[in-house]
Amino acid sequence: MQKIPSLPQRIERLPELAYNLFWAWHTEARELFKRLDHPAWISTNHNPVEMLQSINPERLLDVSRDPSFLKKYDYGIFSFDSELNSTDLWFGQNYPQFNQTIAYISAEFGLHQSLPIYSGGLGILAGDHIKEASDLGVPLIGVGFIYPQGYFRQKLQQSGWQDSEPEDFEFDRTPIRPVIKDGTQLHIPIELADRTIWIRIWELTAGRNIMYLMDTDTEKNAPWDRELSSRLYVGDRDLRLRQEIILGYGPVKLFKELGIHPYVFHLNEGHSAFAALELLREEMINGATFQEALNHIKREIVFTTHTPVPAGHDKFTFELIDKYFNTFYRSLEIPREEFLKLGEWEGMFNMTALALRLSYFQNGVSLQNAKLGKEMWNGHWDIQPITNGVHLPTWLGSPFRNLFKKRIDKNYINKHDDALMWERIDDIRNSELWATRQILRTRMFDFIRDLARRKWMFERKDYSQVLASGALLDPDVLTIGFARRFATYKRANLIFRDLERLKKNLLDPYTPVQIIFSGKAHPVDDPGKHILKKVYSYAINPEFGGRIVFIENYSMQVARYLTQGVDIWLNTPLPPMEASGTSGMKAAMNGVINFSISDGWWPECYDGSNGWLMGNGKRFADLEQQNDHDASSFYEILENEIRPLFYQRNGDNIPEEWCEVIKNSMKTATAQFSARRMVKEYVQKAYLKNYEK
Repeated sequence: MQKIPSLPQRIERLPELAYNLFWAWHTEARELFKRLDHPAWISTNHNPVEMLQSINPERLLDVSRDPSFLKKYDYGIFSFDSELNSTDLWFGQNYPQFNQTIAYISAEFGLHQSLPIYSGGLGILAGDHIKEASDLGVPLIGVGFIYPQGYFRQKLQQSGWQDSEPEDFEFDRTPIRPVIKDGTQLHIPIELADRTIWIRIWELTAGRNIMYLMDTDTEKNAPWDRELSSRLYVGDRDLRLRQEIILGYGPVKLFKELGIHPYVFHLNEGHSAFAALELLREEMINGATFQEALNHIKREIVFTTHTPVPAGHDKFTFELIDKYFNTFYRSLEIPREEFLKLGEWEGMFNMTALALRLSYFQNGVSLQNAKLGKEMWNGHWDIQPITNGVHLPTWLGSPFRNLFKKRIDKNYINKHDDALMWERIDDIRNSELWATRQILRTRMFDFIRDLARRKWMFERKDYSQVLASGALLDPDVLTIGFARRFATYKRANLIFRDLERLKKNLLDPYTPVQIIFSGKAHPVDDPGKHILKKVYSYAINPEFGGRIVFIENYSMQVARYLTQGVDIWLNTPLPPMEASGTSGMKAAMNGVINFSISDGWWPECYDGSNGWLMGNGKRFADLEQQNDHDASSFYEILENEIRPLFYQRNGDNIPEEWCEVIKNSMKTATAQFSARRMVKEYVQKAYLKNYEK
């Protein structure tokens, strides 16, 4: 296992800081590592563990004697200690007697781009939840998989067809460490049909909280079982079921092994629903009847559902369920019919139905999502809304951090869910606001041009692909961003329905527009790949003059630059398919204005003064009619409202009215759609709903 060499005593706590993801959302820690060795910081994808493993010992000796570096070091360590040792936190203030743990189980966690164990919004949300729980002092433990092959690295052929390459990463070059028990790495056995599967346990520290990650790549397993946790979201149904059994059983068995007794289990989407069955089994082994066990575990489980359409929920045939659970229900003397009823929905065993039936609190991730959830499940469950939020310290650009400290409140970060505080944005001069936006825009354009340069230098891409990756972007032009998963319902191709009209908008000599796309299609989603390929064909088409751009291999890092740097954040899902849409929240807090269909979170935020509503919420039964209507609305608003407003400048080249829309957007979105507000709601409405202080 790769180790960090011994460091000079004066800076000996750098490894301690590197092995806590505290640095992922605290500027002073990131700046410390960046200052230590900036080229290495870039080449390691901002991974301080890998940096310290390979850094030149002479460099370490130099900085240990450098007063300027040591000043940053001392401040970074002081901040680290102060943050982790603070007892003056929201959770402790409100629940001083609570001394138990909350378990949060998710199939993916998006914590940092150097840990590719996430695919998109669900994982990023889980990562933000973990970070905010740490900030608030919520005693939460995250549990999920570690995927040795990550999600995948996106490579586009010259035609635009997506190739999916494994994104292998070495555990020992990340902040992930094995859990050691009795001198060796902890392994947990899981009975699976006719054999035992062993899972290895790893741990990751994120601020105040611990996360446990599981994988099956151990010599204790047969070769075919070692691959069980290799990739995220496999298509094979049998393999998918085995993964979800491990994701459910594993955390419950792990907690038992470690002597941890969570007060509540939060299941983030139906992938982890089998945790309820393992809890059920434990209760029955301890003497409870089937009904008594059901009643007991229902008091322990909180369930969040995201997917607003039936097709998006994992379901399996009863025959496949029998294959893996026959021994389970027979050994507990549960009649087969009674067992299958726990997950039965429309003739299949449905993971969401299982989680809904075995939880005491169920929620959707926006007002609209919760309403649709009730309708989809025929009103059987009172699905409550807890709208998603985003972790402000992770996603807010540093120029705005500095501006807010100066103009809003020096301590704004600790009370950023206070909507009243954000009214002070009106006191910021438009010239100062626009200057801050320009810094973020410039950073994004520099980042994109550097990516294009690297494609030309190191990947030997064709010149058309280099141009398609942003080499011709103009920093003075109104820039629209569209970055998300390339699923068909996201309608990335909607704005291309009238090519000539779009082209006139892009190439107008006085008020031009440029559009940046980014995102991955699922490896087995060929319709999504075809949409991506079509969008890419416009990016490489000279007729669009380099005004259409596609950024390859969308990641948290790319997302950060785009949500901070574009002018407009575009969202075009087919209603009502968008569960929430957290990327728009990240954009709004950075002064990027949303232009969206009335779906997901946007109906809760839009008030007529803080962005633009595409399509006026009008719904059509016919898909083509819906697409025509929404595309027409896009062109009309872009031509008649957005372009004129952006290019309307005063004598100092400041878009005064545009800045007013930015202010309205930030005031309405930053507090209400923060992870801080979200996690507090989960604590109050779900986790400790029945807890008596």
